Formats: sequence, structure tokens, C-alpha cells
Amino acid sequence: MTQANTHDASDLSASKVWLVHNESSGSNDEAALEDLRAAFGDAGLALVGDTCFPREDAPKPADLDAASADTVAIFAGDGTISSIVAGLAGWQGTVLPLPGGTMNMMARRLHGDATGPEVIARFREGLVNRIHPPVIGSRHATGLTGALAGPGTAWADVREAMREPTLTDLWNSATEAFAQSTSGAKVACLNADCGREEGYTAITLTPQQDGIEGAGYYAESLLDFAKQGAALLQRDFRSGPHDGLGRHRTMRIACPDGKPMGLLIDGEPYDGAVEEEFSLDTSKIAFWATADAR
Repeated sequence: MTQANTHDASDLSASKVWLVHNESSGSNDEAALEDLRAAFGDAGLALVGDTCFPREDAPKPADLDAASADTVAIFAGDGTISSIVAGLAGWQGTVLPLPGGTMNMMARRLHGDATGPEVIARFREGLVNRIHPPVIGSRHATGLTGALAGPGTAWADVREAMREPTLTDLWNSATEAFAQSTSGAKVACLNADCGREEGYTAITLTPQQDGIEGAGYYAESLLDFAKQGAALLQRDFRSGPHDGLGRHRTMRIACPDGKPMGLLIDGEPYDGAVEEEFSLDTSKIAFWATADAR
């Protein structure tokens, strides 16, 4: 990531923060939210806005400017963070993602395994860097944490069913996801020397400083499919048999069978075409990162 210098604590103590949270996200219970608000108060940071998304509209740049907010703290999962950030185009402030979802990939990327209150304490002490991280560009959306293509994306429906589970819905979604994984149209990378021509059950794309890192996941037995489904369900893309596909400035992904591909960007579904192109980009919105600040 491109990093700026660590900030002086006296500068950040005057920050005005607008808090956005999503009550349906994985870690957003009332107790956790109250702990978070208390952490802001203990740090002496002013909350000039408090939005429950999507029940309430996300703040727009004009709202933030009117409240003199310089930081938007988002206590939610990756999909909500991505949605909020997409609506901040042109804003000159900084986004502070906090771990309020199930996997919290963006928060972990910026803060390691720190809790929300721990991140806020670091912020108050000036242990932060203001960065514009690498992201993935596509015709659908900007991927802050990455993208997933292929029939393995069907496991996202299982994850959604687990939010408010009924046995029937969970069983039906899991059965359909397993069927899609084992028999759905595979996806392949069209870049030179980029994996198996016959394709993969899933290809993950992760933004790194020097390129998009690709990985192709395959399964050679029913046990492999089951393990892969469990890994995709948890968004633990390091698990399961896979091929490294290298790092590229752009990646072209296609379905050899000529069918539209399953596609997730930051964990949210999109209607993929037969072929999609992804490019390495730099976020136009700035973020606070604390993981490496000293």
C-alpha cells in the first residue's frame, strides 16, 4: 500500500467523525455498537453523524461537508463498506473501516486483527497512515478486497441464508450451491501462462501493490468440493486445492462454455458476462490504516 507519514495525535483529536453501521452485519449487535460509541467518547472524538444503513440513507459528500466531517467510520461488513465508499466519489475526507461484519477483510487489511475500540485508540494516538490502497477495477464496481468468479460464487447464497436461517432455506441453498460447484460452467484466465485451459470452479482476484494476484481453485473429488464450499462460505480463499495464477496489471476471465459467469465483488453478487476484464487501480478515496503505523 502507498503510505503517508504517521499523524500527530493533536491533529486527530480534533477530527469529526460520522459513524455508519449496518445492524444486519455479522458483528453489529447493540452491545458492540455501544462499546464502539464509548470508545469514540473515551478518545475525545466528536461524532457528528450516526447512520444505521441501509435503514437510513448513507451520507453523501454534501452531508459530510455540511457537518464538517473529515472521517467516515464504517462499522459493517465488506459489502456495506464497498457500497458506502462508492457513494463518496469526489469527497476529500478519509474512511475508517471497522470490523463489523463476518469476515472483515477490508478492516483486517488495514488494521490486522485489532478490534474496533483498539483501532479507535490507535487513531486517537496518531498511530495511523492515510493511504490510497490498490483496488480492482471492473465494469461493475470497484473491488476494495477482491473479486471471485465461477460457479463457486453460489456459496454466497448459503452465507446469506445463514443470516436468518431456517432449516429448509439453508438446506436448499447448500444443495444448490453444491450442485453448481460440481456441474456449473467453469471459468478460465485468458492471460498468457495463467493456469488450466479447462478452467476452475472459482478464480479469486486480490489487489496487491504490484498487481492483481490470481488463484484458481479446482476440485478432483466430492470431498474436495465439500472442502472448497466450506472455504468459500467463510471467504477463506487460502484453503482448498488451487493453482497460483501470478500477478497481473489486468486479468481477463472467461467461461469456456460460453455461459455467463458467477461473479462476486467484495462479497456482493453481480451479473457476470461470458468474459470479464479486471484491472489494478488505486483507490480515489483515502483510508486510515493502523496495522503498520508506529
